[in-house]
Amino acid sequence: MRTFVASFLAALAMLCGIAAAAAAPAQPPLVLAAASLQESMNAAADAWARKGHPRPRISFAASSALARQIASGAPADLFVSADEPWMDDIQGKGLVRKGTRLSFLRNDLVLIAPRASTVRLTIGRGMRLDRALGNGRLAVADPAGVPAGIYAKQALTRLGAWPSVQDRLAPGDSVRAALALVSRGAAPLGIVYATDARADPGVRVVAAFPASSHDPISYPVATLTASRNPQGEAFRRFLVSAEGKAVFRRFGFGTK
Repeated sequence: MRTFVASFLAALAMLCGIAAAAAAPAQPPLVLAAASLQESMNAAADAWARKGHPRPRISFAASSALARQIASGAPADLFVSADEPWMDDIQGKGLVRKGTRLSFLRNDLVLIAPRASTVRLTIGRGMRLDRALGNGRLAVADPAGVPAGIYAKQALTRLGAWPSVQDRLAPGDSVRAALALVSRGAAPLGIVYATDARADPGVRVVAAFPASSHDPISYPVATLTASRNPQGEAFRRFLVSAEGKAVFRRFGFGTK
């Protein structure tokens, strides 16, 4: 009799545990995303939440900073990088779940000025970007590691303009920091993504850089091996779906 009662109570406890687990609400995933994705990724998170899912928590920063956080053990579910090399970096360390990496967005690089500026410049070999700066500095994301800054240095180097401006930079810790310097009028010119310029009414696009002047601007997304939240992989699948990509196209991104 005692054995029967004990077995019954154990089974009852197991059933209660299963019921409690089933009743527990889904937890929001944590997404680490490149700073240039602020408006678009928030819009994608809102669209996901409207489907009845918990709205993802999103942390924005330079891809380089986020990759270092992941390597240091940040308990995130997804990483969306503004370039392939930083995703390569964490994948090489075994931090990307196999089969989940996918490059799904594209962007362009542009030269911007404050909205009220009248500066004009044609981008090409022989351009005098140093003269267009006057006594000011060129706002860029840090070319030592931040993707937007790396692309900017590539473009200026291939166009022969890097030597004349490399000592006249105002480097920021992210592309949004460079954007803010120009928007506030603290820098006469800056180099950012086309989607950043579109997001800030305080700047105007002076000219676009030729796609051939820098490596392709490609955004990969992946689920991290540290993720234990199934909502993370579910949100990743939404981001790369036709519906998810349509959200990013509204903000000026190209899709793959």
